[in-house]
Amino acid sequence: MENQQIANQLDQAALKAIATNQISEINNIDLASAYNIQKLSIANRINRGEKLVGLKMGFTSKAKMEQMGVHDLIWGRLTDGMQYKIGDSLNLDQFIHPRAEPEIAFLISKDINEEVTLDNVKDFVGGVAVALEIIDSRFANFKFSLEDVVADNCSSAAFVIGDMKPADTNINGILMSMVGDDVIVGKGNSDAILGNPWESLVAAARLSKANGEPIKKDHLVLAGAATSAVFLKKGQTVSAHAEGLGSVFLDIV
Repeated sequence: MENQQIANQLDQAALKAIATNQISEINNIDLASAYNIQKLSIANRINRGEKLVGLKMGFTSKAKMEQMGVHDLIWGRLTDGMQYKIGDSLNLDQFIHPRAEPEIAFLISKDINEEVTLDNVKDFVGGVAVALEIIDSRFANFKFSLEDVVADNCSSAAFVIGDMKPADTNINGILMSMVGDDVIVGKGNSDAILGNPWESLVAAARLSKANGEPIKKDHLVLAGAATSAVFLKKGQTVSAHAEGLGSVFLDIV
């Protein structure tokens, strides 16, 4: 199939919440083609009226990189159609097999048109917040190759951002947890994100520049998960907590 056909297939799978077959089982695509498919698929959402509001980073765990046999992060796009507000209801019928992860989000204060370093990355950030990301592979049985997951927008499905804190708020070595109905279902440390969450934003700037798509002012960047993803079930309240950043939650219906 052509890239546009594959993009349409993935877009419809997400739109109708019906799993589809792995691309890699019938199409030999490389990573560059996978990113092109991702871009085309998100373009369908934009053509329906959604707006690009940022990006998410994936494979921010060295263990995950090794598991997938890769040596760099992957990234996907976020639209306003994916964004929920704190306390909103998340309808599971709109997803295939959704899972939740606690993350740290960056609010970009000015366009990032260049590679940045740990020394100057904070100059581009207006705030940091705890976030809850909902991932949902469009492939049957949550099974995919590297190229599959990139084409599928890195499993992006939904997200909610907590209250923004000043950019100089400490996000290194802080405790993070996932809670379902007042029971801790996942616990980790922010340094699980590349050893330093700021490294994720540095990588985002590098990858966005390499792909000719600068990160824009007021965009959000999700740094990556601090714990394993947790399955969602109807009737529960799921929340993400981060030491010093507060919490954020969704009601699952």
